[in-house]
Amino acid sequence: MNVAGENLPATVYPSAPPAAKAEETGSLLRQALRSLRARWQVIAGTEYDAEQASDRPDLPADDVGRLREQMRACLEARGGEVTARARAAALGQAYLALDATGRERFLAILARDFDVDNRALDEAALLWQQATSEDERREAQRTLRAALEAPRVRLLTQFNSLPQGIKFLVDLRAELLALARRDPSLLPVEDDLRGLLARWFDVDFLELRRITWDTASGALLERLIAYEAVHPIESWDDLKNRLDYDRRYFAYFHPRMPNEPLIFVEVALVNGIADNVQALLDPKAPVHNPEKADTAIFYSINNAQRGLTGISFGNFLIKRVVDRLSHEFPNVKTFATLSPIPGFGGWLGRLIAEGDPGLLLPAERRAIASAAGVARGGKGWLKQVVDERGWASDETIAKIAKPILMRLAARYLVREQRPDGAALDPVAHFHLSNGARVDRLNWMGDRSPRGLQQSGGLMVNYRYDLGKIDANHEAYRANGKRAISSQVKSLLNS
Repeated sequence: MNVAGENLPATVYPSAPPAAKAEETGSLLRQALRSLRARWQVIAGTEYDAEQASDRPDLPADDVGRLREQMRACLEARGGEVTARARAAALGQAYLALDATGRERFLAILARDFDVDNRALDEAALLWQQATSEDERREAQRTLRAALEAPRVRLLTQFNSLPQGIKFLVDLRAELLALARRDPSLLPVEDDLRGLLARWFDVDFLELRRITWDTASGALLERLIAYEAVHPIESWDDLKNRLDYDRRYFAYFHPRMPNEPLIFVEVALVNGIADNVQALLDPKAPVHNPEKADTAIFYSINNAQRGLTGISFGNFLIKRVVDRLSHEFPNVKTFATLSPIPGFGGWLGRLIAEGDPGLLLPAERRAIASAAGVARGGKGWLKQVVDERGWASDETIAKIAKPILMRLAARYLVREQRPDGAALDPVAHFHLSNGARVDRLNWMGDRSPRGLQQSGGLMVNYRYDLGKIDANHEAYRANGKRAISSQVKSLLNS
């Protein structure tokens, strides 16, 4: 199972989606924006000047003052609730009418002009320091809390009362994440918005739903196709196969976004742990009787909303799905993933480029040197395997490459780490954090061009042993200890 998105690790899957998939996602976005603009225009009424905004989408300097005053009017909350909603809708309409340059300038206004008032904060801190009685301290704490909250937080919160307003804020944060990477001045706005969304998307507010072909709307099915970033859905028949009798498709939804999956997981009910994704997804394969299945294979997790990156509920999804499947299918005793290793190819390529002296064992060097038809030995030969795709069809090369790549993949998953001690591979980190075990490496588990590129065709099973999940989770979180099987240990020691 791969994990696309973060909270779930951010951008676990580094490759861009195919052009057709990107266009499909863009089409859905354009439809949603048209619907949103129409609904907000009705609410905004005369508060929004559509003609003026559409003529100046880059938000030139002489429009900045007018927009700033519009934001202040929203904060002053003059008039009743209807007026407040109209002003918020007008401000949202103004943002949606802007182009990329205009939106960045809009967000810069929020960052610069609606930040914490440092003078008020200093005064509140002094008041707290000077408080002597319990009542004075309580009042000073209240004042200090208010001073610590930037006015833009109240401004952003107003969008939550609008139709599709929370989806607007999720998409706004997706834009902010990209912009803040190159403009650190926008980071405080992103932090504030993340805090709001983390509260609103607490897992206790979310609904876990099973998606089926017969009950899901056409619009929702279109979104599943567009959002699938791990194993692209090629057609409606392909999607129908993934929703078949022996499959399960679960997703989290928020009450304010009932038709927008936040994160979804695809499950196959089979006998034995799957080791090849092409076989698992083969639409011509016979349908299994799920009542007789003994294994649930989680083969894809997708975080459908980039704006919720870093807001963790992926681990709760797996645990809740395991619980539901355990009750529905008592014969299912094994819960495992079939996952790619998205960072392996890049990591190996870097080691080859850096000339890592311990990359190949002496026996591996001899095998490479003595192989018929191999002109170059050592790391040069391995670099050719990493860089090219045709080698997988050459039995001689594949026979030499298999033990080398299996050993190096085990090393990558079990020993390589980030500065904080977490597993270097983001998918491994996700599953180890959730209490899984690195169970088995599968040679040629994914023969697709993408699979060969990112991990030499290797896939890995992470196994969730229900009796050991908590202990594995605690050991990994406390000291980075990774639960591994005897098969993986033997690869490390080979």
